[in-house]
Formats: sequence, structure tokens, C-alpha cells
Amino acid sequence: MTKYVFVTGGVSSSLGKGLTASSLGRLLKSRGFKVTMCKLDPYLNVDPGTMNPGEHGEVFVTDDGGETDLDLGHYERFIDEPLSKMSNTTTGSVYSNVIAKERRGDYLGKTVQVIPHVTDEIKERIRRLGTLGADVVIVEIGGTVGDIEIVPFIESIRQYRRDAGRDNVCYVHLTLVPYLAPSGEHKTKPTQHSVTELRSRGIQPDVIVCRSDQAIPDALKRKISLLCDVPIDAVISCADAPSIYDIPLNLMDEGLDTMVCRTLGLDPDEHPLDLHEWREVVHRVHHTTRTLRIGVIGKYVTMPDAYLSVNEAIRHAGYAVGARTEVEWLEAERVPSEIDADRLRQLDGVIVPGGFGERGIEGMIAAARIARENDIPYLGICLGMQVMVVEFARHCLGLRDAHSTEMSLTTTAPVIALMAEQMNITDLGGTMRLGACPAMLDEGSIVANLYGTTVVSERHRHRYEFNSRYRSQFEEAGMRCSGTSPDGRLVEFVELAGHSFYVGTQAHPEFKSRPDRPHPLFLGLVKAAVARAEGREPHILDPDVVDVAP
Repeated sequence: MTKYVFVTGGVSSSLGKGLTASSLGRLLKSRGFKVTMCKLDPYLNVDPGTMNPGEHGEVFVTDDGGETDLDLGHYERFIDEPLSKMSNTTTGSVYSNVIAKERRGDYLGKTVQVIPHVTDEIKERIRRLGTLGADVVIVEIGGTVGDIEIVPFIESIRQYRRDAGRDNVCYVHLTLVPYLAPSGEHKTKPTQHSVTELRSRGIQPDVIVCRSDQAIPDALKRKISLLCDVPIDAVISCADAPSIYDIPLNLMDEGLDTMVCRTLGLDPDEHPLDLHEWREVVHRVHHTTRTLRIGVIGKYVTMPDAYLSVNEAIRHAGYAVGARTEVEWLEAERVPSEIDADRLRQLDGVIVPGGFGERGIEGMIAAARIARENDIPYLGICLGMQVMVVEFARHCLGLRDAHSTEMSLTTTAPVIALMAEQMNITDLGGTMRLGACPAMLDEGSIVANLYGTTVVSERHRHRYEFNSRYRSQFEEAGMRCSGTSPDGRLVEFVELAGHSFYVGTQAHPEFKSRPDRPHPLFLGLVKAAVARAEGREPHILDPDVVDVAP
């Protein structure tokens, strides 16, 4: 029988429900359970695909092409299991499906209402995840208890315990316990009000996770236990941690996984915890021997969550070489007018990540040129690869007007274009390439050496491609198209020989990086950055660093 854990939050957003749920997932997986996870988001968008990354954060892409909430990135990095588009449900997608059913007559003329039709749709999506073979399904409900948008989700998970059985459902509630310096004490009132609001919706939490800037004392746990009607062992202190990867260990010390197992009728003693791999990760995090400065040049740098997976992938690669990576966020629109070559030369490496639209594009092109001409290790991701191609065409091929047709429909050298445009197809519908796509790598290429194989699969999210009509010109000038789609029509990877590290990919490799298994492209960049920082020749397969492929 599949077990279900529902994680709710109160008082304030951004308390860390996603990280708490992910950490719990890691702990349960370390006990030998097969775990999958899901996010229920209350917004009316059908999915995050059209949402502004500068406001909402990155769009995380799954293997099957789902455009999902960034918390799914945390889930995958912590439990190390690939998720699918089924793992993200929004109010918009729920109502779209309910309305479509009503239009088809599936409800046989009944009055369609929130209860039972909307709640049944939500429960069906949760139930569907439980049929995929997982022992435990962890479901995070976005927003905070008391939000008007969240009510159908709260009602759905209330009903779910009745449907699935009391011993198969556990409610975990995350809440704030602030410390007030003037009075010199923590305050439990926000937690009391949050739990009261949750109980008014018919849910009594089984476990309360208390977020604070420092560990809460046992006396406070006893007070919360008494006032919120949970066992004292079920009041879990979750203080701020020096690294997000410390959180599973901290929650284990507090007994979170033990309480959840007992609530679900699972004997913790029969499923001993094995966290040695995770402890190795945490050891690497806290025992770095060098510092690297990596510049990320993008459009949405004022909202670092827009590049959350890129940031984490940089960190993972840094841990593998014993380095603490300091990420410098540089606005593309300020390059090169305010951020010049001297500023970029001070960095150990540069990444230009993905994005859409014209804003900041000339700054990214300038950054690619500075990195190429000054031998600064550079990794181009999606749009970052495309600006490498445009820059090379302009300054090495003599195509001064070279551009992407996304940015300029009048360019006379469309080195980046829609596949439909390259093939003279007039119907441009459905041109977004989403999800996992295979690629064939050239033997002996930089990327093949990094991956350790010539066949790879990476996740994509883009419309525009390298225009293969110009491929021979690029390769004659020294830019190698080192990876293509299996049919050879689409260029997936480019690289430049004779440079410390100048590699671009049309894909989004950051989505597959893990804290104990850094992605090869990020690892290659960081190794080159180490060599630059130490003033020696780079070697991507340097044996003095940990080298693990995904």
C-alpha cells in the first residue's frame, strides 16, 4: 500500500517547504523506500512555462517535457529520481481539465462544483502518482494555509486520509517560530494561529516543523506540543543551516523521518537509515580548499532563483574539486558599457545561461567575445550557446550582420533560426523543443571526453537552433560542431579548440546535476577555472580532482 505525506506551510511563504519535503524524501529513500514527489501550486497558470523568471524563478524541465515549478529541481537533486510532468499540478491545469470534462458531458449534466469535482480531480492526480510503484509519495502544497487559492487543495488532502486510510497518510506542517531580539525569546503565537487555521479546514497535523534562525529549546517544544495537540517528539526544530545540504542531517537528528514512519505504520527499526553517501556530500561542502569566482551573465540576475539549477550545478562541480564557488551575477544589459573586459578577466570562469527575448543579447555576445579572446573558461547554455555562435560568425567569419531570427528578422546571416525557417516550413506552431533529447558526440571531442561516452541525453527548452547551412563555415574557421541529434540535422554542442574551455550546448545540463554527481560540462568548466586560478594549463580530465559522470 502506497503511503502519502502532505507538506503544508503557514505564516509566511519562502520558509522552505520545498527543501523540507526534499530532505524528508532523501531520509526516507536512505531507509530503502522508493520515493516520488509532487508539487500542488495554487496559481491559475496552467504551468509555469509562460511565467516571468524574474518574478517566479526558473522553469524546471522534466525528461518528458514538463515545464514545472523550481521546487521539482530540489526534489530531483535530493532524492535523485527523475520526475515527470505529473509531479506538478496547478489550479489552472485542474480547472482546465474539469471544464473540458464538463464540455464533453463527462459529468452527465450535473452541476459542476469545487466539491466534489475539483477536489476529485486533484485527488486523482495524487492517486495516479501512487500507482507508479513508489512506497511513499510526498506532496507539497504551495502557498500558505489561509490563502484563498489554497482552499481546494487543503480540502482535497483532508479527504485523502479518509480515502486512503488513516495509517497511510501523514500531515507535516511547516511554520515560523520567530526570535524577537528585544524580548530575547522565540514566539509561538504564529505557529498556534497557523495550526488553528489548518484545523479549521479539518486537518490536524501529525508533525510540526518549526522554522527559526536558531534551534528552539525543549521548553518551547513542550509548549507547542501542548497548544497544538501533537506529541513532543513530533515538534521538529529546523533552524537555519550553513548549507541546504545540511538540512537532511539536521532533520534526521530531530527525528523527522522516524515520526513520519511511525505515523505511516512503518517500523523505523526494520528500515535502518544509511546516509553515508549524503554525509560525504556534506563533508565536501564544508571542507573546500580553494575559492573560485564564476560569473553568470544573464537577463534575470536580480532574481537568482531564475538560475537556481545553474547555481546549484556550479556548486556541485565546485564540491567535486574541493572549491567554494562564489557566483557573481552580472546583468547582461551592463556588458560591455559598465562591465568591461578587465572585470571579466578577474573571473575564473564565465557562464551565459538560457533565456528568451532580445533584452541584454548584445551584452551576452560581448561577454562571449571577451571570454574567447582572453582565454576565459566559458560555458554557454542554450541561449548562451547561440550567442557564442553569433559572436563567432560576426568576428571570425566576417558575417557582421549575423544574428538569431528570434532577435532580428532582417538579418542577412541567420546563423540561429527556427528549424521550420531552415526547412522553409510556413507552419511555425509547436516549435518549442521540450524534454530529453539524445545527442551523438564526435569521438575525441572535448564534450565526448567530458561525458566519457559518445551518446548522451539532455533536457531541452528552446525554439531556435544552430542553422546547419553555416556549419561548414564554422568548422573551417575552428568552431567544431561536436554533437548533433541522431539524424545529424540539429547541432547540439559546439566547442573551440586551442581555448582553455569554450563549450556550448543547446540543452540545459543544469537540470541533471546532483550534489554527489556533478554534471560533466560544469565539472569541465570548473576544472578549467581551477587551472586558470592557479596559473597552469587546464586539463579537463585532471586526476587530482573527483571526476564523476551523471
